[in-house]
Amino acid sequence: MLITPTALPEVLLLEPKVFGDERGFFLESYSQKTFDAAVGHPVEFVQDNHSRSTKGVLRGLHYQLAPHAQGKLVRAVTGAVFDVAVDLRRSSPNFGKWVGYELSAENKRLLWIPPGFAHGFLVLSDSADFLYKTTDYYAPQAEGSVRFDDPAIGIVWPESGVPAQLSGKDRDAPLLEAAKTFD
Repeated sequence: MLITPTALPEVLLLEPKVFGDERGFFLESYSQKTFDAAVGHPVEFVQDNHSRSTKGVLRGLHYQLAPHAQGKLVRAVTGAVFDVAVDLRRSSPNFGKWVGYELSAENKRLLWIPPGFAHGFLVLSDSADFLYKTTDYYAPQAEGSVRFDDPAIGIVWPESGVPAQLSGKDRDAPLLEAAKTFD
């Protein structure tokens, strides 16, 4: 597996080795030993989640605060998404900065988003199945969100060809300056 630090060095892009022939393909999507070595410490995942969304659905930017902060290992197993991580650690020199990558069934990439970062994605294909492992359980009392279009962050979302579809929670999320963040 090729593991590449991004412009936010704690966020990692993972590209598995794919073995294919006329029958299909095989890949190892996760290895505890490989992943822990890449991150530099043991990581325990406690929950797997699966969402299906249609073209233009934008989910995020979401996170959970301590003591339930979540790291996420994410991938699209059908379709394609533009996946984003935003540094929400006020003590970080990268506070408020973002990175984004296309994750798709075709490129088979994964993205590691550690605790302290917000996460969101935009569906680029007709539909997408999005899988992610989390390092803590869902805890509604610890939920946080930041506006997907906050000019202070400046995410450049690609065109999906249809108007963005947002939940009420995402449409009404606070700007970064008013959001609860990490130290």
